[in-house]
Amino acid sequence: MTMPVRQAISPVEARGFDTQELRRNFLIESIFTPGRIGLTYSHLDRTIVGGAMPLAGEIVLATEKQVGSDPFLKRREMGVFNIGGAGEVVIDGEAMIAESTDCIYVPAGTGDVRFRSRSSDDPAKFYLVSTPAHTAHPVRRITAEDANRLDLGAQSDANRRILRQYIHPDICETCQLVMGMTVIEDGSVWNTMPCHTHDRRTEFYLYFDMASQTRVFHFMGEPDETRHLVVANEQAILSPGWSIHCGAGTGRYAFIWSMAGDNQDFNDMDFVAMEDLR
Repeated sequence: MTMPVRQAISPVEARGFDTQELRRNFLIESIFTPGRIGLTYSHLDRTIVGGAMPLAGEIVLATEKQVGSDPFLKRREMGVFNIGGAGEVVIDGEAMIAESTDCIYVPAGTGDVRFRSRSSDDPAKFYLVSTPAHTAHPVRRITAEDANRLDLGAQSDANRRILRQYIHPDICETCQLVMGMTVIEDGSVWNTMPCHTHDRRTEFYLYFDMASQTRVFHFMGEPDETRHLVVANEQAILSPGWSIHCGAGTGRYAFIWSMAGDNQDFNDMDFVAMEDLR
């Protein structure tokens, strides 16, 4: 397992970044490596994000120096979202089925976590998000049917989308982690527009379910100093609380969002008027 570190970046610094610096600091270009776990440690709310893609054998979640404790989840909780073939997440010896679009909540204090694919020809792709936690809550498997469904946007604005809240206070008790999935409907391109910031929470996006030539133009930066990143399939964005986060795709796409910070209030957003965007 590898775990590079991303430092927190201030808006003043980000104003001077060129494209390569923006990508180096805010984009994770490779999430899934066959047969391995790859994680990135971000100083944005000390969130760890990455992926596990088991093939014929199982992969064990091991700790790293950056975590500062052993086992990995001694003082952390984790959301595990499968976007690949069927698999299992083994939590302290108990195997939990994880079909595609299932999410598993793994609590603080868990000693041993392993990942398996049902078939190496159609391997599971487990997207992992871990945040600091102060207490343990029950393990949960959450399916798309279990999640809160919100139908948002309008075709006239090209932003019809289905948002599902998986790890959310109404569904699954956690310390601070919130996690869900948004699918852009056919014929729409925009997500999260009008855009917003939420200075009390960090957000991470994993864009997926995209054709090889599809790209999402992810907009970031302060409202009056916007920038953009061109994002391919199964790449992730780190979004500081001071930054807007919205996007438009050249074709079909979906994304998994996660948040951590001072609260779990999904509606705690500071909306940005269209006339204030620059």
